[in-house]
Amino acid sequence: MQVSNDDSAVVEDTEVVPEGPVADCLLCSESSRHLRDVDGVAYYECTVCDFIFADPELIARIDQGLASREYDDDYWHAELASARQRSFGSSMARLAEALLYCTVPVNRFIDIGTGPGYLLDAVSRHLPARADVFYGVEKFPPLPEYRTRNSNYICADLMDVGMKFECGVCVEVLEHLTPAMAKGLAAAMANASVPGSLYLFNTGLTDYVRQEDPSYLDPFKRGHVTCWSVQAARRVFEPEGFVVRPLAGKSWAFVVEMPGAPDRMDVPLGDRIWTAEPGNIDILSDPTMGDVMYILGRESARAYQ
Repeated sequence: MQVSNDDSAVVEDTEVVPEGPVADCLLCSESSRHLRDVDGVAYYECTVCDFIFADPELIARIDQGLASREYDDDYWHAELASARQRSFGSSMARLAEALLYCTVPVNRFIDIGTGPGYLLDAVSRHLPARADVFYGVEKFPPLPEYRTRNSNYICADLMDVGMKFECGVCVEVLEHLTPAMAKGLAAAMANASVPGSLYLFNTGLTDYVRQEDPSYLDPFKRGHVTCWSVQAARRVFEPEGFVVRPLAGKSWAFVVEMPGAPDRMDVPLGDRIWTAEPGNIDILSDPTMGDVMYILGRESARAYQ
């Protein structure tokens, strides 16, 4: 009960109704509030699991095979330039970081959702002596004329690759996936992992969208229909046996790791660069190109702390 200011009347309490439309969270089923509309599509944010998602009806259509953005020639024409820029720039830094964070010797490294596979071309340029260690997998590849010609480029679902990987990256992919798709990816990664496998995800997290780049939510041009947080990612990856770790200072990346040696798992990610696996340092220290990739990985890991 509430009493009015003049104490002359008694006012009954009323239930507080959230402003604007609401939707059940697609991860935890709690009520989620409306965040904003983008190109006529409502986005919602869950304050329980910190997950942002597009209109559930749009998500349902995507899960039925009706993508919000068709990955056709027009998409790949627009994507190729940015894919090449990432592959010969920031993605190489993420690759180097992941190798230094990984607590087991890496025999195979996978770029998950590699697109046209330009990261394999960048690796061949900068780490030519160990380029055979690196693979890329793409479920929805562009036409052959738009792809790398690298023999380790695989057109398939990761679940069907039939190889194990100790390390990898997944760059600008997760924001395209519905929760059901992300759960499928987590299962495929678990199937392709060994104890100690580590993967670095590069994707704009919820804090990044709220504080740095609201335009990251983009249902039709770029097909960004979800936005994840470490907390939200844990709901997808931990049931498959992974540990999800934040990266200090990076609002656009996190790490997923399959438990391995307990004494190494307890070492914070930021400290692992100083005690990295010698074999992984060797991969980054090329006889022709020198230590530039090792230095890049080490400095990139420290840059945002």
